[in-house]
Amino acid sequence: MASQSSRRQFLNATIAVGASAFAAPAILRGQGLNEKLHVGVIGCGGRGAGNLESVLGETVVALCDVNRNAVDYASGKAKGAKTFTDYRKMYDALQVGEYDAVVVSTTEHTHAFATLPALQAKKHVYCEKPLTHNVREARIITEAAKAAGVATQMGTQIHAGDNYRRVVELVQGGAIGAISEVHVWVGRAWGLQSPDEARAHGDIVSVQNRPEGSSPLPPNLDWDLWLGPAPERPFHEVYFPGPKWYRWWDFGNGTMSDLGSHWIDLPFWAMNLDAPKTIEPFGGPAHPELAPASMHVKYEYAARGDRGPLALTWYQGTHKPDVWQKGTIPRWDSGVLFVGSAGQLLADYGRHQLLFGPNVNDFKRPPQTIPPSIGHHAEWIHACKTGAPTTCHFGYAGPLTEANHLGNVAYRAGKKLEWDAVNMKFPNAPEAEQYLGREYRKGWMLG
Repeated sequence: MASQSSRRQFLNATIAVGASAFAAPAILRGQGLNEKLHVGVIGCGGRGAGNLESVLGETVVALCDVNRNAVDYASGKAKGAKTFTDYRKMYDALQVGEYDAVVVSTTEHTHAFATLPALQAKKHVYCEKPLTHNVREARIITEAAKAAGVATQMGTQIHAGDNYRRVVELVQGGAIGAISEVHVWVGRAWGLQSPDEARAHGDIVSVQNRPEGSSPLPPNLDWDLWLGPAPERPFHEVYFPGPKWYRWWDFGNGTMSDLGSHWIDLPFWAMNLDAPKTIEPFGGPAHPELAPASMHVKYEYAARGDRGPLALTWYQGTHKPDVWQKGTIPRWDSGVLFVGSAGQLLADYGRHQLLFGPNVNDFKRPPQTIPPSIGHHAEWIHACKTGAPTTCHFGYAGPLTEANHLGNVAYRAGKKLEWDAVNMKFPNAPEAEQYLGREYRKGWMLG
């Protein structure tokens, strides 16, 4: 059972690691940062529109989206901002002293490309989840953020909620003893499945193979820029608008990397996880182009600090933990189950429940040691101005993203993988390394 002292040590270490990810705030570095940040926003539609709203209290100096309609709408919100459809041209056009920070809300397959130039210019970055399209990109962005020494935040907004904080305190305070298993499941079943299954599961589009032909191109959409580094293909309505694209390996990674960013975030934080030793997939076989609607993956983590070895299993769609199937725990549609030597703890985004034996009524909660968040976006803006740490900086979000992507790598490889995180190799299956990254379309380079 972890002691109160060890929990405080962990929290202090977490704060120290977070703080080390940032240099002094820009105003102290002599960059002439005004009272308000000068922000560029890349990706203005969908989730990007929400992220834009969060920074309208600052000075938005640039707006960029491959869909001109989205840019025009955003211009009404951020009057006077320069507008672009190509973020490469935006970076070329903006003077170094003209902007302080960038918000990236593009599709998953262009996150790294839109983020890296800002880090290389030592600008603060907020990027939607998942941080990158693949494992290699995650490592590049994590290392670039460390070198840049700026304020970063991945868009895992649930991390800012009080519920996650209380769960972390319970886990690290030893409320259910030594934890050896974690089960994480989500009810969403989007991806490769039959038309009947897609209808039953409320999928937003039903597709089993790459479509033949094309659909009429929406007005004001630059399809070539939308594709970016991905292989060229004709426009079709099964890819756009979002989030239809997220099921295609060329553009996203399905539910694993999308919802995994939110749900695996909780055990990643609470259990102080890093890189798994092994990753074992269940369900398949994998489709060459489409991510699955349903599958599960088991990760094995080595002991770390006060924590012993841990098995973490992710389930999506129709796959569920055995205890859920048998009804021995509440059948929440999505949840995280921590299995400890003295009990179990069940949580979702907004609630948690201790599953004990007969002494549950005698349990006393640990003190609240993790302070409330000022807000996920506000946390990042505050960090940009003061140098304070954020909770989902890229030094944390990068390894989380890598772990989630590794689940899909194992699924696509169709076998249990041993992971050498330092060298980014699979000693037992080098053929699976093809899924760690990809070749980019001509004219696109990362770096």
